[in-house]
Amino acid sequence: MADANFKAKFLAKHNEYRKKHGAPALSISEDLCRSAQAWADHLLSTKALQHSDTKNGENLYYFRSSAPKKLTGEEPVENWYGEIKDYDFRNPGFGSNTGHFTQVVWKSSKEVGVGLATDGNTVFVVGQYNPAGNISNPGYFKDNVLPAGK
Repeated sequence: MADANFKAKFLAKHNEYRKKHGAPALSISEDLCRSAQAWADHLLSTKALQHSDTKNGENLYYFRSSAPKKLTGEEPVENWYGEIKDYDFRNPGFGSNTGHFTQVVWKSSKEVGVGLATDGNTVFVVGQYNPAGNISNPGYFKDNVLPAGK
């Protein structure tokens, strides 16, 4: 389960990246945290990485190691944001290799929730966002995924 420290670092890292892209800060939603936690618990029980049927935006993070690892809340967000290297701001749109990044900085998203489930060696982190990002209507990516410094 994501404790208060994990949630705080998860939120702070989101807002650090969002600020770079001219997106307003997110706030933590306890409703989204409950939903994300339930899904993280499900993923750990099935050991399958798959999205839920939520109407919210959703990012998933999976880590497995033979040595136990304790995440701080920053690592999943750093991993998702790292997809920026593959995003083409001159041709904005959804890509399966950049969807985590675009959800992190999606300007219209206002709230985030996080769930963490681990058995010591396997870790699942679920981030859920409201309103959802990655909406493919014309102009939505251009308006919601801004280059850094804009």
